[in-house]
Amino acid sequence: MSQLGIAIVGTGMIGNVHRRAAILAGARVCGVSASSPQRAADVASAWNVARAYRDIEEALADPQVQVVHICTPNHLHRAMAQAALAAGKHVICEKPLATTLEDAGALAAAAVASGLVATVPFVYRYHPVVREARARIAQGELGPLRLIHGSYLQDWLLDPASNNWRVDPALGGPSRVFADIGSHWCDLVEWVAGERFVEVSAAFETVIAQRSAVTGESYARPAADGAMQAVSSEDVAAAMFKTGSGVLASLTVSQVSAGRRNRLWFEIDGARASVAFDQEDSERLWIGLPDQREEIFVRGPAAGSAEQRRLSLLPVGHAQGYGHCFEAFVADTYRAIGAEAPEGLPSFDDGLRSALIVDRVIASARTRAWTSIGRAVDEERRPA
Repeated sequence: MSQLGIAIVGTGMIGNVHRRAAILAGARVCGVSASSPQRAADVASAWNVARAYRDIEEALADPQVQVVHICTPNHLHRAMAQAALAAGKHVICEKPLATTLEDAGALAAAAVASGLVATVPFVYRYHPVVREARARIAQGELGPLRLIHGSYLQDWLLDPASNNWRVDPALGGPSRVFADIGSHWCDLVEWVAGERFVEVSAAFETVIAQRSAVTGESYARPAADGAMQAVSSEDVAAAMFKTGSGVLASLTVSQVSAGRRNRLWFEIDGARASVAFDQEDSERLWIGLPDQREEIFVRGPAAGSAEQRRLSLLPVGHAQGYGHCFEAFVADTYRAIGAEAPEGLPSFDDGLRSALIVDRVIASARTRAWTSIGRAVDEERRPA
């Protein structure tokens, strides 16, 4: 496959992650588009990129661009992704795919109709030991599943002086913590366990009622003391799910848990064994066994499942992490553009599945009642 030309739309923290992954995957960054022409010019200079596009329309008109990476605030995703597909560009769109189920469905349908590659970076699928857990479950090593539980905890919004566009429902959508990080956990656990959630009972809480009126970049140092404004999006959430086979799953999510930087953790318990994964200790997979035994599987290129070995780029003892996951995801997206079929590549259909779960979780949190998840209309074409 010849070198792909890409445009990056959105130049914040995650845009830079996309840039690095694209370059390592062999692509050429043709240009960037940002919140203003001046911001685009500044970032293009800092990133040593040839063009600073005036807006996304100029990026889509560039004949050198085959792939558009959309890294903007959530409320812009539908219009931008739809325009990119209509322009004949392959798309990588940050999650959530859209802020409403209807918009996510429209994008998933547009992607299928276009015949183009359209992916969403649910990149935690790309930890090698996550692939190992999935392989062991698929091979029946755990036996019938009995329980799924876990959490996704962060602390970057613990200080009331911290604020970000994600806190504003007009920009981030009607859910913050669940749509932002709970969505990652749900995608990961459904994919690893091979189970689909069919019901949910959820609760949201806003525990910091006011935040600084000054917003900053994600994970940045809090703003100086000053004016405060009311907050309406949730800081913490809890959800109980039931899968199609009757397995209970519980999830706690938070962006205000001191000391937890980015702890995505899950445990899947079966009749014969259990597996547990902690994203902050991502080199190891804990395996619980009968008779008070346990094992630790360590990531490496010479052991375990084929997918675990494929994604283990470094020798044992040389830590891999989130950045490597993102790089593998982007490389697999580009391979798909070259007509390969990488295992586990998350598509717009996966983004639609996530939007459906988030939509039902929000509904349950509002009613405090068990709520059916079901399937989205456009999801019917997607295999279980």
